[in-house]
Amino acid sequence: MSDSEPTSAADGGGRSHRLTPMTGRDPKEHGRVSTPLELLFDLTFVVAVGTAASQFAEMLAAGHAAQAVTAFVLAMFAISVAWISFSWFASAFGIDDWLYRVLTMVQMIGVVVFSLGLPAMFHSLEESGHLELRAMVIGYVVMRIAMVLQWWRAARESPAFRDVGMANIRWTVIAQVGWIVVGFVHLPLIVLFIAFTVLAILEVVLPVLTQGSAGGTPWHPHHVAERYGLFAIITLGEGVVGTVASSGDLLGGADGTHWSANAIAIVVAGVGLTFGMWWVYFAAPFGDILVHRRGRGYLFGYGHIPLFIGVAGAGAGLHVAGLQLEHHAKIGEDAVVLSLALPVGLYLMMVYLLHTLLLSAADRFHLLLISLTLAVLATAVLLPIADVPIAVCLLVVMLAPFVTVIGYETIGHRHQQKMLEDLRAG
Repeated sequence: MSDSEPTSAADGGGRSHRLTPMTGRDPKEHGRVSTPLELLFDLTFVVAVGTAASQFAEMLAAGHAAQAVTAFVLAMFAISVAWISFSWFASAFGIDDWLYRVLTMVQMIGVVVFSLGLPAMFHSLEESGHLELRAMVIGYVVMRIAMVLQWWRAARESPAFRDVGMANIRWTVIAQVGWIVVGFVHLPLIVLFIAFTVLAILEVVLPVLTQGSAGGTPWHPHHVAERYGLFAIITLGEGVVGTVASSGDLLGGADGTHWSANAIAIVVAGVGLTFGMWWVYFAAPFGDILVHRRGRGYLFGYGHIPLFIGVAGAGAGLHVAGLQLEHHAKIGEDAVVLSLALPVGLYLMMVYLLHTLLLSAADRFHLLLISLTLAVLATAVLLPIADVPIAVCLLVVMLAPFVTVIGYETIGHRHQQKMLEDLRAG
């Protein structure tokens, strides 16, 4: 994901109805934004993230925390890697001709198949202690093989990027062979997890293996930042889904107009928490940072995986809270609050960590905000011990991202502006 000169910009004045040479886009192209095709592609990931979060919430509420976390992390990792692979390639080579569209459609089919396999994977780990991965693997391999064909086209049509294209093809195929073995060969659970870990590491370091010595690809900093912002919104949508799922059965009366205090608290906490997390993410000018830190593109790209896990996990935590209030959960109130506070904390910590590492600048004010945020979350987790109603605990968790929001809007924005000025000057 390092810088490289393109041979030409693709599709400069409108989409061609013939095949367009995949020669690389201009990384400084003015006004580059996400295309309708990319937005359509993202819709399939809405289903994948939603399915994973829903299964995670139900398993957590049933009291199978270890299995739930394991299955959810596996699912979100695969979802994130597949989305990341497409998005960086599209930023560098997206030309939107008919063949590019067809191969993107194939990837979308793979995402749907992958999503259909998620419930079986969650249930298998919960009920029998093994992993049913066949449908997930089929969907994932379909996605990745479609990417192989995209890379083959780039390697064939763009001599400047032939080496990076062929390297991506080689390592991606090797990884898919490994996934097929993991999915279809009956292996002991410990061996399965070791193999999964090795292949996951291979998927994560694939850009290092393929682009480090080959010169990289001409990705666009602001386009990449916008794409990640859109995927963050997709995962944040799980907070809204979790809010609706949590409050729906708490409404009284045949027409649903008799609102209980718990229902009101869930709606306020869910929407407030989602809004606060959105505000925090988009306070970070990732596009401007990447313009001056192209060498940190890999860190930005894959550093978002735990961030996405935290956001989607927060939506699942709201769903768990609703199940508890409806008396459908088998866990205590302290565990319910913890299931929401932990992913929220993970998300906020990752935003701060990415901001600090990408800018190569620490800020004491950030340390103060992080400390106050953790104090708020710790308070929320401890409140059930004092028999504080769970609805109040959820409202306290909601306050966590607003520590950063208030800090940024009053003082932090000036600190950030100074960091950006130093970055440009450097």
